[in-house]
Amino acid sequence: MHGEKEGIVGKSRLGRVLVVEDDTVLALHIEQALLDAGATKVEICPTIACTMKALDAGPAQAMVIDVHLADRDDGWALAELVTMLGPQRPRIAFSTGSPEDIPPEVAELGPIFEKPYDPAQLAEVLASGRKGGLFARLRGALG
Repeated sequence: MHGEKEGIVGKSRLGRVLVVEDDTVLALHIEQALLDAGATKVEICPTIACTMKALDAGPAQAMVIDVHLADRDDGWALAELVTMLGPQRPRIAFSTGSPEDIPPEVAELGPIFEKPYDPAQLAEVLASGRKGGLFARLRGALG
């Protein structure tokens, strides 16, 4: 678990964000983009076990979930788990090089960003609460 920084008051509703990503360089770029977007705390979790400990420690307002992690190939299952946290579940964004691996019913839980992507765009979508990412862009292009 890494960085903590005070966000800009009123800039976004992002509070604590979990970045579930085992690519350290990408995770650090996402962390900085989220802090720039107003997240008050960003925790990097490279494994499912680390993520479970972070969730046990307290609620997160948002999660960025890598689909293929070093310890599991179904990182998207975390999205299903957090839906059980009730109406205050975290906003979810998926980060993947294989969007086709996410089951359709899980893909509906949040925007999908296909690697490589701009972490600032991901942070903007999470901060705004609107649906963005790959599938939203495709729907927009198809009219």
